[in-house]
Amino acid sequence: MTAAAEVDGRRERGLRRRRALLDAAARVIARDGIASLTHRSVAAEAGLPKSAATYYFASLDDLLVAALLDGTEHYARDLAATIPDGGGLAELARHAAAYLTEHRDRCLAAYELYLLAARRPELREAALSWPRLARSIAARHTSDPAAIAAFVAAIDGLSMQALLTNEPLDADTLHAVLRRTLDGPLA
Repeated sequence: MTAAAEVDGRRERGLRRRRALLDAAARVIARDGIASLTHRSVAAEAGLPKSAATYYFASLDDLLVAALLDGTEHYARDLAATIPDGGGLAELARHAAAYLTEHRDRCLAAYELYLLAARRPELREAALSWPRLARSIAARHTSDPAAIAAFVAAIDGLSMQALLTNEPLDADTLHAVLRRTLDGPLA
């Protein structure tokens, strides 16, 4: 084995371990709540030694920021893979509803992290990655700032209600609400 291949192998193994830790963090938060997130709990969930968690995430804040960003990136990758050209509102609504059902744990963790960032200024920039993504999606359909804000609020509100009630997010309802936010005043 060449030195370059050996380095690439170590790098690939490192990326897999980091990925396993981020996935484990989402599961721990979704199952046990954010208060239970520690280097030890994440490492145990990932089946790795505690030293692996502290190696990749020196502080708990580093882990929280990485988990916040990872949640948004996971959704963005899934959205791009499912609807490569951005699609219309109906496709977006179907995707959002399916994602919330298929990745409920990830969504629970993301919202819990999102709310924690309201109390922890050092996490806010990472938490804003989700609203930025949602605004960029809305901006494909309108340039009206109020409509964009309503679009983001509608997705967040309906998603939060679905998580709270443990009932699936209805794609047709989401589509109708999103359409209405973009069609103008609801007077």
